[in-house]
Formats: sequence, C-alpha cells, structure tokens
Amino acid sequence: MHFCTKALHVKNIDTHKAMRFPIYQNSAFEASNSKELEEFFKGKKDGHVYSRSSNPTVSAYESAVTQISKAHGAIAFSSGMAAIANLFFSLLKARDNFIASKHLFGNTISLFDTLFKDLEVEVRYVDSIDEVASKIDAKTRFFFCETISNPQLSVIDFKALKKILKGYKIPFIADTTMTPWNIFDAKENGIDIEVLSATKWLSGGGQVLGGMVLDYGSYDWKNAFNLAPFYEKYNQNALLFKLRKETFRNLGACLTPQSAYLLNLGLETLDLRVKYSCENAYKLSKSLEKRGLKVRYPFLDSFKYSSLAKKSFEYGGALVCIEFEDKKRAYEFMDRLKIFKRGTNILDNKSLAIAPYHTIYAEFSSSQKELWEIKEGLVRLSVGLEAYEDLEADILEAL
Repeated sequence: MHFCTKALHVKNIDTHKAMRFPIYQNSAFEASNSKELEEFFKGKKDGHVYSRSSNPTVSAYESAVTQISKAHGAIAFSSGMAAIANLFFSLLKARDNFIASKHLFGNTISLFDTLFKDLEVEVRYVDSIDEVASKIDAKTRFFFCETISNPQLSVIDFKALKKILKGYKIPFIADTTMTPWNIFDAKENGIDIEVLSATKWLSGGGQVLGGMVLDYGSYDWKNAFNLAPFYEKYNQNALLFKLRKETFRNLGACLTPQSAYLLNLGLETLDLRVKYSCENAYKLSKSLEKRGLKVRYPFLDSFKYSSLAKKSFEYGGALVCIEFEDKKRAYEFMDRLKIFKRGTNILDNKSLAIAPYHTIYAEFSSSQKELWEIKEGLVRLSVGLEAYEDLEADILEAL
C-alpha cells in the first residue's frame, strides 16, 4: 500500500471495533488474578498494569507508528526532548562519549553541554563526516545528527557515514523530526535508531506535545557494552526493553492517552499535510531567491547541501530561512507579517516566524552562535498549509 493508505488502515483493533482507537483515560488496570499480576510485573506476560509504563491508547499509537515506518519497534514519550534524553540515558554511562554534528537544535545542545557534562558524558562535535573516524575511541557509544538541521538546514551523506560507523560497530542515531517517513526512508539510508518530536508534523496542527524513539532492528546490540545484560535476555530487543523496563519507567516521561489519541489522528493526514507544506516552502524559497534575498532551503540549487538533500529526500521540508543584514531589519520584517505568526515551534498547520539568534539560542555566546552558523539577522519561516498565494503576498508586503 502507498503511505497515505497505510496510515489510514493500521491494524489496531479495539474490543468494540471502534473506527478509531479510543482513549483509555485511567491510571491502573486490573489483573484477572494475583498470579497474572505477578507475571505482568516480572515481564512474563504482556498486559497493561499502570499507565506510566503502558496504556492501550498509547500502545495503539506506538503500533501505528511501527507499521507505517517499517521499524522493528517504537516507544512514545511526552515530548521530543524526553525521547532524546531517555534514549541517551539508556545508551550512556559516566565517562562515555558520543559524536554529534555541530548543527543541532538549541535545546538539544543545551542538554548535551549542561546535564550530560555534569554527568561526565562527553560530546564530540564534528563539522563533517571526514572528522568522525578520528573522534572514535573505546568509549564512543554512537553518532547523532539531525537529518535536516534546525535552523541551518544542513544535510550529511547518510550512506557514506554509515560505512564509517559500521566499520567501528557504532550505531547511527538521527533526529528525523524534519523528514517524516513519507519523504525519507531512515532504514534505507543507514539509520539504526530514529528519534523525533511528534509535536511537529505528526500532531496534525501543533495541539499536543510528544516524542518517539524507533529501533529499525539494523544494529546488533551485542556490540553495545552498556546493554550487555539486556542483550543476554532480549537479544535484538535489548534497546527497546532497556528503554521500556528501566529508563522510560524510572524517568516517567510517559505520553498521555489524550495526546496519543490526537497523534493517531494526526497520522491519518500526515502524508497530505507534509507534501502540501513542503511544496509551499519550495515555491516560496524560489520566489524569494529571485528577488535577491539570501535564502536557505535544502532543494534550492544554490544551497550548498542541495545535491545531498535531493539524493536523500523526496521533498525538502517546510523550513525556509532568510538572512537579513542585522537584527533591526529582521525584526522589522517579522513585525510586518500578518499571516505568519511570531512564535516558536515548527511544522504546524499555521505558518510561523522566529529569529533563532535572539530566542532559541539566546542563552549561548555570540562565538558559539557564529560557530553553529546562527546569524543575528536570520529569520526562520515554518511554512504551513495556507494558500501559497497568500503566504507569498504576506512576505512580499512585509518586505
């Protein structure tokens, strides 16, 4: 089946055969007898005990994501940052290190450079895949990047990087928030573990927070030193069980049943919304470039990552960045916009505008922002589902 059909016909059967899996709004579930309750707790029998660990509505959403993504398994979290934190805590111990692209979302960098640093975990940033091999040692646990970085919109050669990582038996983790499954095949491109913010495109309109971790079953977890006890017991399910039975349960970053229900609804229209937003963004980027503006967009021929982006993705995403000469000019432009809303978040149904230098990256020094290519006059546009003609007119009038 095509992606849009598959998303509408995932196999999740409710007891009463509801057309859409209902919300199980409760905290605890009854066992048939004392022995069964014991088996639930010991993991000898599958079943729901307490909604912090699992809930039928959340499980239905996880199952839907697994089916449409072709993943080996998936776990839902309360936010994208919760998903990243839980995944990394499952793979890292004190004095371990991991390698990451220097082009990352501000809050992700903040997590790495504060909490992880306090816990004696080292992040080794790289500017290109040519630097990766030199950063690897016996304590390196994985490589991490964003498929399209936010807001630099940089792209790497996934398959070339995978060859390097495979030689060192290191897993490849990618944040795919910007490139959902209908425009990017993560497994085909060599990614072992996918992490994403479901708050964005999956939610169907920015009305709910959520995050996901997907294991594609492509990495042999017997090579992961920190997962050895789980591999002995669960083999290729080692990461999923470590997350579910230990990290996820202990940290408590569970998705609510209401949020899972709304995310399930969002999956039904994901294909249509993603493609429409991406088409709007591409046309807008070309229109702005023709008018002499300095524009970033992955599919623009003039953009330095365009060849890699076109090789990897079916569409170039919904973010367009304009580089103005300074903060004053950027703010004047943003304050004249009428359709684009001034606010944070991306990949909403509504179009949004923000100046990352002064907001998302406000806590970082000017030298750090320069290193990460976050410029003072940069405006990030998240292009939504409005009519293209209205979006273009709004921007041209503001200019």
